[in-house]
Amino acid sequence: MTGTGEGLRTESRQVEARPRAWMPETSAERGAVHEQLEHILASPLFKNSKRYPNLLRYVVERLLQGHTENLKERSLGIEVFGRDPDYDTNADPVVRTTATEIRKRIAQYYHEPGHQTEIRIDFPPGTYLPEFRLPEKTLEVLAPHAEETKPQPPRVPARALGILAAAVSALVIVVFAVRFGHTAAIDRFWDPVLKSREPVLLCVSGFPSEPPLEPAASLRDLHRFERIGYADATAMADIGAFLATKGKPFKMRFETFGRLDELREGPAVLIGAFNNSWALRAMGQLRFTFVHDNATDLSWIQDRQNQQSRKWSHVMNQPYATMSQDYAVLTRALDPTTGQTVITASGLAKFGTAAVGEFLANPSAMAEIAKAGPPDWYRKNMQIVLATSVVGLSPGPAHIVATYFW
Repeated sequence: MTGTGEGLRTESRQVEARPRAWMPETSAERGAVHEQLEHILASPLFKNSKRYPNLLRYVVERLLQGHTENLKERSLGIEVFGRDPDYDTNADPVVRTTATEIRKRIAQYYHEPGHQTEIRIDFPPGTYLPEFRLPEKTLEVLAPHAEETKPQPPRVPARALGILAAAVSALVIVVFAVRFGHTAAIDRFWDPVLKSREPVLLCVSGFPSEPPLEPAASLRDLHRFERIGYADATAMADIGAFLATKGKPFKMRFETFGRLDELREGPAVLIGAFNNSWALRAMGQLRFTFVHDNATDLSWIQDRQNQQSRKWSHVMNQPYATMSQDYAVLTRALDPTTGQTVITASGLAKFGTAAVGEFLANPSAMAEIAKAGPPDWYRKNMQIVLATSVVGLSPGPAHIVATYFW
């Protein structure tokens, strides 16, 4: 990413169209993947860490060996990070947080000049199963080796071949339905954003100072002014990593330094609720929005169709240890003022914001929207209310508690 000097402006580099996922079959191909893995782990993004290389090396090697049955959060926590077999994955989300950081660093690695033509090792959101992508030039180099090492297939009788073809066709249909149903849901949700010709605006806010920052303020005051909450940062990282895997360029803005007219330039993802005035403005006239009562310090998600309800609420000065649930609103709508698609990822508290960021990048989670909505849900504006269980300082996976499509 490159800075432009305007506020906190950051833009992703254009990512070349990526080839389809590829699975190495020969020893030469597996060796090439191992070599690429070592290149990645030797880069400054990984070499000074222990956790990130350990997890990435483990999942890549297990996939190359054909042992993918244990590439799950608990198993990885035990095998890679030495956790006890009965450890609480919500209280100790070491695998999830490490995987999120790996995805971000992989995206950064392939954005750097000279790496676009290398074998690509991806770590898609929502899974701990890596994917490999082989550039055309690499395919040309490895093809002769593949032909040398692959044995000639035996002759198969015509009748047996016909039966086998029918069985394979049936299997392909089943696998396609199971494997790609979730992908279609997440792609359909993001389609208006990904098809836009303009970069996506990721807008996050922090904790504005009082009084507002003045031009004569010190550098220390500026640093304090630009503080961003950890949950907002993780949500932005999850969404940015997902966009990078799709080859979609994006730019980041600190809400205070942004310009409202930027929302007219292309699609936007607005992260946060009470600390992000742009998100509150986008949801202002919609069914679900956020309300705060200063007298009682009560914050809640308001349903305009049931305005007396406070079932999704928090007293913000209560001890956080007493909180067992948090809530969030996910919005995707065409803003009538700007004419652009706007997505809001807004938690009632920090846990909801982190959970909705992870939800947006998770194919399995996003498939729940297709189940909850009408057949043409992806063509409509929508608001989704999500709930997440809270254990200590960590949110669990978000699930849908209310929907509205129009």
